[in-house]
Amino acid sequence: MNPADEILDIVDENDTVIGQARRAEVYARGLRHRCVFILARDAAGRIFVHRRTPDKLVFPSLYDMFVGGVVGAGESYDDAALREAEEELGVQGLPRPAPLFTFLYENGEQSWWSSVYEVRCEVPVHPQVEEVAWHTFLPLAEVERRIDTWEWVPDGLAAWRRLRASGLGPS
Repeated sequence: MNPADEILDIVDENDTVIGQARRAEVYARGLRHRCVFILARDAAGRIFVHRRTPDKLVFPSLYDMFVGGVVGAGESYDDAALREAEEELGVQGLPRPAPLFTFLYENGEQSWWSSVYEVRCEVPVHPQVEEVAWHTFLPLAEVERRIDTWEWVPDGLAAWRRLRASGLGPS
């Protein structure tokens, strides 16, 4: 299926479903929807970092320290987190990602409820070529060094800053 045709739940400021629309319409009209962000760490605790493909609908060719994506219509955040992590990393049988926190991301034109998770991926990854142009696992210190030098997706950067401020994330 074309990602633009995927049906998403439209939600209000309290994250209550108020309707549904195709992803292309959601993005074009700036309708509030739901997303998941999953911090994937390998057996050594390093963080999966990737650069998005240039044909992504949102934030093409930017770096991200989370895998994830939109929550489909009628899908739970928890189910979407596991689905998105396995799809983007190209693996099966991951443990269910652990929920960390939820926040409303807004940038003036776009708005989505964002649920942030963490998962340990101890098997070799085979990232989805439609989603990931480049990838590696980096130690926390290296990710922190790259924060001001790489161009990151703004919603992922907002989630990262909240994660670091909360003390819930990697140390």
